[in-house]
Amino acid sequence: MKIFVLLPRIPYPLEKGDKLRAFNQIKQLAKRNEIVLCALNDNPKVNEQDAFRALQPYCQSISFIKMTKPQILLGLVRAFFKGLPMQCGYFYHRRAAKKIDKLVAKHQPDILFGQLLRVAEYIRHKDIPKTIDYQDIFSYGMKRRADVASFVTRPIYNMEYRRLARYEAAIFDDFDVKTIISEPDRALFPHEKRDEILIIPNGVDHDFFKPQEREKQYDLVFTGNMSYPPNVNAVEYLANEILPIVWKSRPETTLYIAGATPDPRVKKAASDKIIVSGWLDDIRTAYAESRVFIAPMRIGTGLQNKLLEAMSMRLPAITSPLANASLGAQPDEEILIGNNAEEMANNILTLLINTDKAEHIAQAGFDFTNRVYDWGRATERLETAMVAVFDIKKRCPIIEDN
Repeated sequence: MKIFVLLPRIPYPLEKGDKLRAFNQIKQLAKRNEIVLCALNDNPKVNEQDAFRALQPYCQSISFIKMTKPQILLGLVRAFFKGLPMQCGYFYHRRAAKKIDKLVAKHQPDILFGQLLRVAEYIRHKDIPKTIDYQDIFSYGMKRRADVASFVTRPIYNMEYRRLARYEAAIFDDFDVKTIISEPDRALFPHEKRDEILIIPNGVDHDFFKPQEREKQYDLVFTGNMSYPPNVNAVEYLANEILPIVWKSRPETTLYIAGATPDPRVKKAASDKIIVSGWLDDIRTAYAESRVFIAPMRIGTGLQNKLLEAMSMRLPAITSPLANASLGAQPDEEILIGNNAEEMANNILTLLINTDKAEHIAQAGFDFTNRVYDWGRATERLETAMVAVFDIKKRCPIIEDN
């Protein structure tokens, strides 16, 4: 098949979860299909030449569409007055739509594949078999952010939550194949036919994220895009509530916060015991030089790639019930779970002090990720669904009146 892939961001470098998912799905789909890639670009700092070189081995055609600040602002204004989610307004503008229309007309793809509802407006009404990767439940993620927001910003988040919920349901029937990362996200989906959504989990590159023998520099490590609100919230939770409990028993405990574009609130958490790295050329060094991985997620949705990477590198991991709901690891066997700051702190102390327990969790978590999470198997299920829809449409074309 010829697959037209439309993304809200250029999937390189791989510092964000949606980019990582897109890049690896493209890589896997390209083994048996022709990929025509079109990606929006709202970040002038992205090196498009580097991205082109990284993606070229997998794509027949690559197009990047720049988004300017005036275009983004105009899109947000239009979305506000049309009752659309700001997520859609940010990424939609008419010039981009015209370019996308021309690319689709030129390449005549067999199927369209849009990642995230952010790009749905560009393709939802096209008379070509279509796939939408919802990935996460944006509406419920926004609701969780509203629950912890300030009195001033809470109404804004609640408005976006309601708009997202309506939109997620509204575009459902426009797409032939609908995908999502995890069962918990599907269960929250605001549509009566939610069971039709195909669960396509993320994977992990086990050849890349594999155990490394390095001298340990840090006790704890937390990774990710550090401007992403759920990660910022997790850093503040660690710095202000969890670690003060740990330090009462083990004052020398250190935390390494490794990830791109740290928010000012993340930088504020830095101290002699909390090290904030910013961008790393190779995130594996952060894992390999640390004893324990912790992801105390309280808001957000979807599967945490950081957990997959850490466990694949054989680090014992600690997380929250929210994050493990999507991951599906066995508590106290493959991972440790903390329901509150005190439980998180106790889990940290357990793994730092009890080396046998840490070794057991590390090995069981490593075995779990290698057994369950694989990009090839996950994307094969996506491809099978696409092929089935394409075959049906090919056998039963729409008959137009003369």
